Amino acid sequence: MPEQTTATETASPPIRLIEWDQPLKWLALAWKDMAHHPFWSLIHGVLIALSGWVITALAHDQFWLLVGATSGFMVVAPILATNLYAISRALDRQEPVNGALMVRTWLAWSQHLAQTPRPDKYLVKFGLLLSLAATGWVLTSSALITLLSSHPIQTPMDFIHHVVLAPKGFLFEIWLAVGGLMAAPIFASSVVSIPMLLDKQVSVMQATMTSWKAVMTHPVILAFWAFLIMVFSLLGVLSLFLGLVFVVPLLGHASWHAYKDLVDSDAWPDRLQGPH
Repeated sequence: MPEQTTATETASPPIRLIEWDQPLKWLALAWKDMAHHPFWSLIHGVLIALSGWVITALAHDQFWLLVGATSGFMVVAPILATNLYAISRALDRQEPVNGALMVRTWLAWSQHLAQTPRPDKYLVKFGLLLSLAATGWVLTSSALITLLSSHPIQTPMDFIHHVVLAPKGFLFEIWLAVGGLMAAPIFASSVVSIPMLLDKQVSVMQATMTSWKAVMTHPVILAFWAFLIMVFSLLGVLSLFLGLVFVVPLLGHASWHAYKDLVDSDAWPDRLQGPH
């Protein structure tokens, strides 16, 4: 059994060793969590799908607004899944899953350590950082397409015809490569950090460094996990957002199990306490 250590402001938990197929096990565990409480899990997917339809209705003929909203969703999705982490956490601890848990999650995580009188909204801070990252990608993407495309890109169909299906050039491949380069550090910073912020009394810096440590320890396995997230997310979006009803809770619950398998955080104090 590993030696217990005292959490400090600069320390970060050790990373456990995992098998190459662990991401598939995370998805299997997530499916079990959904089966335990389908209403509370699927309602998150329903709300995200409805949001997608509203965004599409408002921005269907404004390509960059649509891209920006979709990209923003992809980047801040880990924040939106906070209640899904809380559901999986409660199931792990055999605590009740109900509306009170949903409310308590969004109220209690904003409390700072007991000895500090000022509340410090860690998840809000992290969400703002992710939003800035999403904005940076949209601006970069817009500039890239505007400068290199041979035709003006004003609608999604313009993008498909003149970028994705363009007979000459490699603009689409370049666009994907730049997107991947920008997405990689965002994924590395958030793969376990947000469930950890929900679960333990750690700072944003500690959670982010732990997330990077996990990626550096298991680069191939977590690249596979990132690939699965991308595939499921694209299927959800390309199915006219209907697939997000299932994809959002599946990936949310799976992300909790990824954090629990990867991070040995038992020595760190809990942030949220169960019902008394």
